[in-house]
Amino acid sequence: MSAVWNVELHSHSLWSKDCVVSFEAIIECCRQRGIHKIAVTDHNTADGALLMQALAPDLVIVGEEIMTTEGEILAYFVQESIPAMLTPAETIRRLRDQGAIISVAHPFDRLRKGAWEKDALLRIADKVDALEVFNARCVFKEDNLLSQKFARAHGLAGTAGSDAHSILEYGTTYVKMPVFDGPAEFLVALRQAEYVNRYSSFWVHGFSSAAKWSKKLGLKPRQWAGG
Repeated sequence: MSAVWNVELHSHSLWSKDCVVSFEAIIECCRQRGIHKIAVTDHNTADGALLMQALAPDLVIVGEEIMTTEGEILAYFVQESIPAMLTPAETIRRLRDQGAIISVAHPFDRLRKGAWEKDALLRIADKVDALEVFNARCVFKEDNLLSQKFARAHGLAGTAGSDAHSILEYGTTYVKMPVFDGPAEFLVALRQAEYVNRYSSFWVHGFSSAAKWSKKLGLKPRQWAGG
């Protein structure tokens, strides 16, 4: 077993409305690209991640990207789905009840509806474990730099990920972490992490739009799990 794992901490599967990549394709992609662990953080559901973990228990960390009334939260080691549009306080409470690790997704990304106002972020800064300090889909590099600055100022660990919605993106960005077992060791390892940060091309956002339309047209329903 390697002493260090390459860990992708923000990714989506066909269980997100804007992604059509199957579990099998993601698993194979991780094997080819040297990703030892991947957090599957679908929008407002952990159900797909739980199913994918059953296929690849040594690879998948069950996560969720949850839209609150103030912005999006990233969670790891989730046991059951948290619904969207709860207050941040209630979302955090429910995640703590599960023993999850809590981060905040792309907090300063000016183009995302899931970004946070600074005052709202300040209200939860002492209630979360981490902040996403690099998101490969951020268009403006300054937005990631603001996240890094905020995390340092508030003593928060930093998560980073590709925010993959297409097969080209998995492993674009990942974190090199000491081997861990469970949430507590994960958080300790995260504070020792090294980051491999690469931006995705702007046009990958087109894949998300195409995925939404394909599902609206019934071409790629959520339960579909082909290649």
